[in-house]
Amino acid sequence: MSYLEHFELSEQPFGLTPDPEFLYWSKQHARAKAYMESTIWLADGFVVITGEIGSGKTTLLQSFLSELDDEVLYAVVSQTQLTPTQFLQAVLTEFGFKPFDKRKVELLDMLNMFLIEQYTNGKKVVLVVDEAQNLTAKVLEEIRMISGIETHKEKVLRIILAGQPELKETLDSDGLKQLAQRVRLRFHLGPLDRRETREYVERRLSIAGRKKAGLFADDSFDVIYRFSGGIPRLINTLCDTALLCCFADDKQSVEAVDIICAAEELNWQEHESNTGVYEQLREAELGRGSVDDSHVTRIEVRENDEVVDVLTFPLGRVIIGRSLDNEIYIESKFTSRHHAQLVSDESGCVIEDLNSTNGVFLGEKQVKKYRLRDGDTISLGIHKLTYYDIRTAGEFDGRETIAEDAVEGDDEADSGDQESAVNEQ
Repeated sequence: MSYLEHFELSEQPFGLTPDPEFLYWSKQHARAKAYMESTIWLADGFVVITGEIGSGKTTLLQSFLSELDDEVLYAVVSQTQLTPTQFLQAVLTEFGFKPFDKRKVELLDMLNMFLIEQYTNGKKVVLVVDEAQNLTAKVLEEIRMISGIETHKEKVLRIILAGQPELKETLDSDGLKQLAQRVRLRFHLGPLDRRETREYVERRLSIAGRKKAGLFADDSFDVIYRFSGGIPRLINTLCDTALLCCFADDKQSVEAVDIICAAEELNWQEHESNTGVYEQLREAELGRGSVDDSHVTRIEVRENDEVVDVLTFPLGRVIIGRSLDNEIYIESKFTSRHHAQLVSDESGCVIEDLNSTNGVFLGEKQVKKYRLRDGDTISLGIHKLTYYDIRTAGEFDGRETIAEDAVEGDDEADSGDQESAVNEQ
């Protein structure tokens, strides 16, 4: 009897090769995918996704790319130890060119003409760079330059950089400030928590053909988490080793002791997440517990004039919509999957419509992009969202004064231009 027959499986459940079919949609993975999808909605989309080794970045990218419409062309560059010229050649090769005898200036011209041609034909072009932590500062500067290729109306190249945590450190360095300012969205894929670790294991078993529950005993999941730290690739390695050990011993299920034996065979120690650092970071990221000093924005969500949710957020972007991966989840047929975004900065907060079906309204006026005043209420279908700037709470006697201070135009990071308070569609 084979390994698969012994455990009533149709295929290997814990393979290490990225496979979108096995992707477990944790809230983090769903949110990261939503950020990547935003590159399609936003003409100047530039997204950075980071995560530990084995966190599922490549599988997530494959899932995203497999669902793109025919109107979207994409190139994937995963060999990133390149010179600027080699990088441009790699990009053009992905788009079907043979650019290896061209000089750099000719490569740039070829890419520019290609992008303008695709824009004219109604196509959207996405460049995905995996393992981007290996890119040199010179190549990253080249990416910044090509991200600026534009028509008289909008930029024509959308870019997704994916890599290990070192990528974030590189982008935050002094020499790459201009590139960092071009990035619209950043997201870091952390480890799964205990509940997600169990769901991850059970989902993979189900996809691999297991019909019955209980292959992994209840007491095994806590041990899996202790040794893997919630990192998907480590979970796969540990569970696969445990199954092989049980198969060799003719056991029908995996218990905690089997996970410990597998960890010993792998010569693993308990994962560093047991220090509590990951849990603290995750608690902060998900906004659980009391509001800390980093939170600057408070949103009250009302349905039929009743408050149904109160949320607070730090500086950065928050997506609103009816999809569960949004930070502000609104369950309504009148709300688009990703309806709008809030961007909180040092000056206040801007709301921007993400090409929603039913629009964003301030009173009776539909707005595309608007810098909110403290106390402003916006409407998304039958729901109303009221914005408060936590930083100004208690500093003024009336909200009218606060509103006057908050009416400044939106600052675009790479141009410095200010937009008007209300931009009608």
